[in-house]
Amino acid sequence: MVVSDASPLINLAAIGHLDLLRALYGTVCIPNAVHREVTRFEEQPGADAVQSLEWVKAQSCPRPDLATALSEDLDAGEAEAIALAVDTGALLLIDEREGRRAAARLDVSRLGLLGVLVEAKRTGHIPVLRPLIRSLRQDAGFWMSEALQNRVLEKVNER
Repeated sequence: MVVSDASPLINLAAIGHLDLLRALYGTVCIPNAVHREVTRFEEQPGADAVQSLEWVKAQSCPRPDLATALSEDLDAGEAEAIALAVDTGALLLIDEREGRRAAARLDVSRLGLLGVLVEAKRTGHIPVLRPLIRSLRQDAGFWMSEALQNRVLEKVNER
């Protein structure tokens, strides 16, 4: 089981690979704020999937006090996702820099979308990473520096 913020769900759905989360982690838990963020607009990538997939589980935030404190610097989805990860001890999937920093301060294990894709390549769930990175950039509008892209590709021997 993992806890996810909205960004990994939306971006993986945008490139047609949301199923990698189930393949890698089984169940994906999301707090209600993330559910609202992903499903707010029908045309948003992942909106239908988050509402219908049995392995994506929305739940109430178990630590509203922590989420409230975190929401001073983060959006509601990030704050609730971190609070849920703190409560469950699960790995947190989160991309936003400030959210990752807040999770680190609370000693939460975290992984970004690129880390998820590296794991998918290492475990044989995807044969090649480069086309997915290209699709993330072009189709999903996912921003990453060239240096980061090169480091990620180097990790999986695709440099």
